[in-house]
Amino acid sequence: MTSADYRIESSSPIASCLLPVSGAQQYFVSDRALAVTVAAKSTTRPGGQEIRVVHVPTGEIVFRKQSRKRAEGPDEA
Repeated sequence: MTSADYRIESSSPIASCLLPVSGAQQYFVSDRALAVTVAAKSTTRPGGQEIRVVHVPTGEIVFRKQSRKRAEGPDEA
């Protein structure tokens, strides 16, 4: 396996405290379990978009989830 066997991707920027830098639309990792864990704990900005983990060599989607939409509070517009 190479160092970029799995790609965490979304059509919107991805945010997570588990990522070194939030805001990109894709991240590459070498371990499937790590990729799925990070994707499962991540959200998108804006919320409600899909996050996927793709096995790069085959193009197979190994995990997908819909990011939760955040409820707007009184100070959010």
